[in-house]
Amino acid sequence: MLIHLLGTAAGGGFPQWNCACPGCAGVRSGSLRARLRTQSSVALSADGKRWFLLNASPDVRAQMESFPPLGPPRGGLRGTALEGILLSNADLDHTLGLFVLREGPILPLHASRPTRRAVEEGLGLSRVLGSYAGAEWREPGEQFQPLLGREGDPSGLSYAFVPILGKTPRYLGLPCRMAPGESVLMRIRDEKTGGELVYAPAVAALEDGLLAEFRESGALLLDGTFFREEEMMHSGVGALGAREMGHLPVGGPDGSLERIRRLPIRHKVYVHINNTNPMLDERSPEHAQVTASGAQVGWDSMEIEI
Repeated sequence: MLIHLLGTAAGGGFPQWNCACPGCAGVRSGSLRARLRTQSSVALSADGKRWFLLNASPDVRAQMESFPPLGPPRGGLRGTALEGILLSNADLDHTLGLFVLREGPILPLHASRPTRRAVEEGLGLSRVLGSYAGAEWREPGEQFQPLLGREGDPSGLSYAFVPILGKTPRYLGLPCRMAPGESVLMRIRDEKTGGELVYAPAVAALEDGLLAEFRESGALLLDGTFFREEEMMHSGVGALGAREMGHLPVGGPDGSLERIRRLPIRHKVYVHINNTNPMLDERSPEHAQVTASGAQVGWDSMEIEI
């Protein structure tokens, strides 16, 4: 399985267009040793020819332009190697790219029932796309099943969606709440090599049962939104704690880094990293703490093969 990180930032990217927090200001001025990042999305393939997107960020056009295998085929007028899009939740930074891809062809959208309901009711996604290429919805199960391409043909991958605790989208106009099934953990397996990817860019808690889903995987792409619980408040850019926003912090005795440190996974990579997160600074103690624990702070264009 070939895994290409198209974007590794949380909503707004890094730097965020309207933010002058120390991280955003530092990366703009060049005083911070950090990489520019677009919003979180992943491309993966079993054969290097047919590709799937894990989430469709608002930056999807630029991300596809930066990765030639997703471009139109040589000798053709239009086309794409994309076979479908898998959605981990209904967050805007994971779904707005679907509108950008409206020109077609029709792409299967693999999503849980809560995610589909949110984007249809809150964003009118199916109605809008119906005026262009259209939308073909597929609802994955919790048990592994073949991941099929646009024409229903095998891709060489199988997948399962594991419902986890997540936050209802703000754009629904309802009181935001944490609820089971509002996010999913994706498990994707290469049917030839047996290599397995776990993709979880929005994780509010890591219970033992959830950790068990990670243990046998070859690669884990995990929620790295915040390093500390009160990061937004200490940065002066928000009033909510990390868990209130649906994200388990990386650091601390009960943070995700401590929970995954002993897992026998070759590639443990943080994605969906907020612009306030100090581990973006490659000279920071937080970045050093992550690497010393055998994990990595993901970056755009990072590639993994399992």
